[in-house]
Amino acid sequence: MTEAQTTPVLSTSQPEDFFQLLKPRVMSLVVFTAATGLVVAPGSMNPFVAAIAILCIAVGAGAAGALNMALEGETDALMRRTRGRPVAAGRVRKNDAMAFGVVLSLFSVMLLGMNTNWLAAGLLALTIVYYAGFYTLLLKRRTPQNIVIGGAAGAFPPVIGWAAATGQAPWQAWLLFLIIFLWTPPHSWALALYSAGDYAKAGIPMMPVAKGARSTRLQILIYTLIFVPVAIAPAFTGMAGLIYGVVSVVGGLAFLGLALRLFRSRAGDEPDKAEAVGREAALYDVRAQAKPARDLFAFSILYLMALFSALLVEALSGLGV
Repeated sequence: MTEAQTTPVLSTSQPEDFFQLLKPRVMSLVVFTAATGLVVAPGSMNPFVAAIAILCIAVGAGAAGALNMALEGETDALMRRTRGRPVAAGRVRKNDAMAFGVVLSLFSVMLLGMNTNWLAAGLLALTIVYYAGFYTLLLKRRTPQNIVIGGAAGAFPPVIGWAAATGQAPWQAWLLFLIIFLWTPPHSWALALYSAGDYAKAGIPMMPVAKGARSTRLQILIYTLIFVPVAIAPAFTGMAGLIYGVVSVVGGLAFLGLALRLFRSRAGDEPDKAEAVGREAALYDVRAQAKPARDLFAFSILYLMALFSALLVEALSGLGV
């Protein structure tokens, strides 16, 4: 053997690379919706126990992100939006990312079970396996409905939070699940409309790639027509109060208006600006034609945050029903 063959290859990964494996932006939304489920749930919870529960859910979400990046490194490298991720860029080795994700998964699930209850821990474990295994390995490359079915992974956090607080997962918790589940297709497909070239290059059959932009715009509108009434529902089921009602109705009408505008547009019919000129682009840097898709994508994030913020404010202030 030569010296090169016997000398182990040293990792050049930096701590920030492993932090990026956790998908911190996604994690922040997971933490927020999980905390809302925990606070809105009836009864009281020891603040320290609650903090540990939220930490476990955050770490579990990060673990799922790390596993996803480990499994998707080669695909991520083909896409402008994801080529800078640690594994795709070669800053973290695939096996290191995989080991990191597995360790964090076991840690978060076991600690959550011992800290709260095993229903919450089981739901967290299901979420990690669903996202990293079922969605990433099975759905993503096989069906244009990947984001619809796979969206369940992102919808579990408020149910986990509720279960951590009460040891139960009643219909109110699943209504929060349904809100996020139905929100995911219009949100993700709006992004996909101006990133279709990226997905096509990576061989991912997102809806605009598999069915075309026109069909995608129609399906966004259909899902929006279903999503908005469900988002308003907590105000009429005794689960939320006036603040939530106003936010959900006003925001829902705006969401519907943007979806109608997108449906009538030609967003996605042509490559986005970055693809057209062959350069890197920011997430919101798109052709004028694609702006209705960008606007719906951006507003969808604000609307979901506003819905859960209203629930949180009502629960903390005692203004809810």
